[in-house]
Amino acid sequence: MAKTKNAAVVLTNKNYLAEAKTRNHFLTIDEPVASGGDDNGPTPVEYLLTAVGGCVSITLRMYAERKGWDVGKITVNVSQKEELTKAGIKKSLVEEISFENEITEDQKTKLLEIAGKCPVAKMIKGETEIVSSIQ
Repeated sequence: MAKTKNAAVVLTNKNYLAEAKTRNHFLTIDEPVASGGDDNGPTPVEYLLTAVGGCVSITLRMYAERKGWDVGKITVNVSQKEELTKAGIKKSLVEEISFENEITEDQKTKLLEIAGKCPVAKMIKGETEIVSSIQ
């Protein structure tokens, strides 16, 4: 049986202010004032960075708990990097992961591997097909 997750986003008539609903949660999306918005919420890119950081940290916590590792708080800082190359602008995401408690080199190696297996990271890497239609 297929699993379905859903988010509905409505762009209002007020500049770039969008209202989103997923399950029982409401989110606000906007652009900064410098980009023509009113800065009422994070931008879509900021939500994406947050989704990656949240997914990576949860994936790492689940794995660490299964292994019985007490890693303490997990912090994931995610940023978008843009680099000018001869071929144009190359964009990448940079994750900086840290743990409250000390971890061994073997744990670090395994946790870094597991971080790349979070579902959101896999989507971004191009492993999810996007099917669009206009209703």
